[in-house]
Amino acid sequence: MAQAIDALRHGWPIRVDDGPVLLPAETAADPEACAERMLISAARAQTLKLANQREAAVPHAPVLIEGGEPFTLDLARAVSDPALDLANPMKGPFRALGLPDAEWPRTALEIARRAGVLPAFLLDPSPDREEPVAVDTADLAAFSAPDTLRIAARTRLPTAAAEHAEIAIFRSPADLREHAALIIGRQSADKVPVVRLHSECLTGDVFGSLKCDCGPQLDNALAACAREAENGGYGVILYLRQEGRGIGLVNKLRAYQLQEQGHDTVEANQRLGLPDEARDFPIAGRMLRLLGILRIRLLTNNPAKLTALEQQDIEIIERVPLDTGTNPHNARYLATKRDRSGHLLR
Repeated sequence: MAQAIDALRHGWPIRVDDGPVLLPAETAADPEACAERMLISAARAQTLKLANQREAAVPHAPVLIEGGEPFTLDLARAVSDPALDLANPMKGPFRALGLPDAEWPRTALEIARRAGVLPAFLLDPSPDREEPVAVDTADLAAFSAPDTLRIAARTRLPTAAAEHAEIAIFRSPADLREHAALIIGRQSADKVPVVRLHSECLTGDVFGSLKCDCGPQLDNALAACAREAENGGYGVILYLRQEGRGIGLVNKLRAYQLQEQGHDTVEANQRLGLPDEARDFPIAGRMLRLLGILRIRLLTNNPAKLTALEQQDIEIIERVPLDTGTNPHNARYLATKRDRSGHLLR
């Protein structure tokens, strides 16, 4: 699976199970590549006016399409990338085809998401210059196996928020990302820590973006953990390397481009053919268990985090709301989280 992800990032073909050769439309490098058919997501198919041929309730299902002419690489990219919609009117008409009762289409789209590339493939492209990387659907389940996570390193880390702090790094051969836990204060079995699940946000955490509230959330969480430590308790920040709600940094910035055209965060992700929420919150429960923490006070406004941790047998004795305020640049973003993603106000 790691080789398949790497192949897509390099623009090389893959083959899932006994399915066709799949060439990633976004990263393919051969300018002569073309194909009669493409595999895209139903969310992207809706943009191409094919939604009436798919169930609207399954926006991330795979869709097989063909056009009036073969898909060249330029046309395939215009089909797959909504950022090109205004500059390149579609050359259709396109037609949705029936997919076989097999797992390879869904697995292929999931591999693309994990690789951080657009979920769009040319099927059995010509000319056939590269040997595809072969992968099985079963490999995806093995790649995501929860029991492979471990603490790779743990050490003292004085921080600006609190001098008495430790950092633990988690690693799994089934994940190309390394997650972190910052423990502020002295961990003790008889104390219930305040815990924050924070998903990586380069633009907000590092550059102070005003388009989201990630930076202020992290700052407030650090301050809350420091107050716990000052009062004899401790706090934990789980820093999950799941940029862009799990779609990756490049695709997040593509979604930002679509937001500039008037789409909200959910609509932007869907126009990219990607889930509006693809984060793995259960991994946070496994991280807590490895730290020996089974009872927590969770600092969050997101009900999905409570559900995910409870399913991992983490007892949440209190939900602590997190209020960061708004600014003119993130007001719509916060309203979308509330109205479309079910986030609580307090």
